[in-house]
Amino acid sequence: MNPLHILLLFAVGLVAGVLNVLAGGGSLLTLPVLLFLGLPAPMANGTNRIAILAQNVVAVGGFRSRGKLPLKLALICTTPALVGSVIGARQAIEISDEAFRTILALVMLGVCVLMLIDPARRLDFDTRPLTPSRITALIVTFFFVGLYGGFIQAGVGFLIISGLLVHGLDLVRTNAVKVFVVLVYTAAALAVFLWHGQVDWKLGLSLAAGNSLGGWVGTRLAISKGHAWIRRIVLAVVVLFALRLLWN
Repeated sequence: MNPLHILLLFAVGLVAGVLNVLAGGGSLLTLPVLLFLGLPAPMANGTNRIAILAQNVVAVGGFRSRGKLPLKLALICTTPALVGSVIGARQAIEISDEAFRTILALVMLGVCVLMLIDPARRLDFDTRPLTPSRITALIVTFFFVGLYGGFIQAGVGFLIISGLLVHGLDLVRTNAVKVFVVLVYTAAALAVFLWHGQVDWKLGLSLAAGNSLGGWVGTRLAISKGHAWIRRIVLAVVVLFALRLLWN
């Protein structure tokens, strides 16, 4: 194992952790880097889940300690996402490297457009009661969220936030539910990748260490400097990564 690769992934994980706190979309950086280091697509996809899992364990703990996690609502959203993530992860293992790289590049470009438009800020998020019809809609929504998250993960936070705001949840509960859902379905998706031997633990733990530190740094940057500056930098890097994936 090349020590420089471990250091590189720690650094990328650090940036991704900051990004996940300030804007979301850290996997848009970590997945391409894993691919560029030579990992096959399924192994890069599986290895990336270790960092995601570690970061969301910390995040869920933070929300719970402050009493901000609506557990009943989180469980309603998590159950269908869990089912979808297992299906999505199984599909990700079977896809060819070339197809995965192309899909990832297109997803990255699409998420960049979403980051520029930022439709969530235009949504009305007045709290509304969870009627049976809304619960049904949440179940359907989060099945597809889990399907996508299990398959590729990159940018899933934007989908979750938009989906919850549409259903009338406030921003604090939206973020709390988001990290809980991602934590649980990531554990299930990681189990699928582990079962098929598609995880590199050394690289994954290097990413996880960087992500965890990045999450800590990101909370302080959000208070002192905001996140507009890092969004511009990340958008430029993600577009370059996507073009390189398509070129290859």
